Amino acid sequence: MGAIWTDENRYRIWLEIELLATTKQEELGIVPEGTAARIRERARFNPARIDEIERETKHDVVAFLTNIAESAGPDARYLHLGMTSSDVVDTAFSLQLVQAGRLIIEDISKLIEALAVRAREFKYTPIIGRTHGIHAEPTTFGLKLAVFYDEIGRAKERMEHAVRNMSVGKISGAVGTFEHLDPSVEEYVCKELGLRPAPVSTQIVQRDHHAEYFTTLAIVASSLEKIAVELRHLQRTEVREVEEYFSKGQKGSSAMPHKRNPITLERVTGLARLMRGYAMTSMENVALWHERDISHSSTERVIAPDATIALDYMLDLMERTVRTMFVYPEAMKRNLGLTRGLVFSQPVLLALAKSGLSREEAYAIVQRNAMRVWELAADAAQPEVTFRSLLDKDPDVLKRLSAQDLDKAFDPKWAARSVDLIFDRVGL
Repeated sequence: MGAIWTDENRYRIWLEIELLATTKQEELGIVPEGTAARIRERARFNPARIDEIERETKHDVVAFLTNIAESAGPDARYLHLGMTSSDVVDTAFSLQLVQAGRLIIEDISKLIEALAVRAREFKYTPIIGRTHGIHAEPTTFGLKLAVFYDEIGRAKERMEHAVRNMSVGKISGAVGTFEHLDPSVEEYVCKELGLRPAPVSTQIVQRDHHAEYFTTLAIVASSLEKIAVELRHLQRTEVREVEEYFSKGQKGSSAMPHKRNPITLERVTGLARLMRGYAMTSMENVALWHERDISHSSTERVIAPDATIALDYMLDLMERTVRTMFVYPEAMKRNLGLTRGLVFSQPVLLALAKSGLSREEAYAIVQRNAMRVWELAADAAQPEVTFRSLLDKDPDVLKRLSAQDLDKAFDPKWAARSVDLIFDRVGL
């Protein structure tokens, strides 16, 4: 990814744009025959020399063309005919963003594959579902991963769409009117680069394209953060259902030798915050003065390499974490029992309501037993007292439900009966 944003790659694309434009102008009879071929054979650029020239000219494209002329000779006067700097810079920038986007799509595909493997591995593994951080009802760890799999699939679709919309160039002159250029030059250059000509432009490609692209990067990063936050919670000592891979020789703390911290996942969380900042900057760049100003330019030199490299890195971190994380089904089973059966309160409520009680009456019966268990579960007092044991002694329950009815309500397999359906729906 870093190679995309090197001076060498940028200048290579700039030179190719200039050569393609010259080739087309030669075809139109504007440039002498054979000019483009001679320039292509002789032209060389030197980033250090371009920097030296730019220190005097204070203009990057002028410095680039001056350096090219030093090797290309007199034919260099036919480069850049009728063009403005942004014809080169913006078209090249679009191509760099497309190149980066394709790498990101490859990264996303690898993460999707890793999530699919682990989701199938733990498809039926019971785990407590939590709402507000509190135990709710049973689910499976495979379903948790299926949620991530589905979301990252959408991330890939968003990224593909953003790359398509970013695949635009412009070779239309100083204010987009083709005053000194034939429109066929733009069509030819863009086609050869794998881009589309912008239907209409000013001196630049309009920045809503870029805002969509960087906002998409931020959304993808936010989805990675979502996974990271969930896995970080599951690694907490009191939970310890999942754990980030900890290698031999790794150290978790300079002070506490026992520590095994979710440092990779925390890194993903932190970088996601940075990515949202880049997205905000790209949206600020949409509104420019008239046919252009350059208030966007300085920020894009920062956010483009930083955001694409950061997301590339985040996706690699998450893919490796998903593939290598430790999963502890026994801890999941243990935690399912922490509330002494309270997680089956809704099946009991529904069974009582079906027996003829109003929902309010059924709710009151279930809640008074549940609150008693909550009080005991907090300090492990009277471990023999469970939600089921209280219901077995409650006359209001016994009048309505048999032991078989309660057995069915407390069956953990009932909660997972639609797992196959859900996996089919998400394509797992």
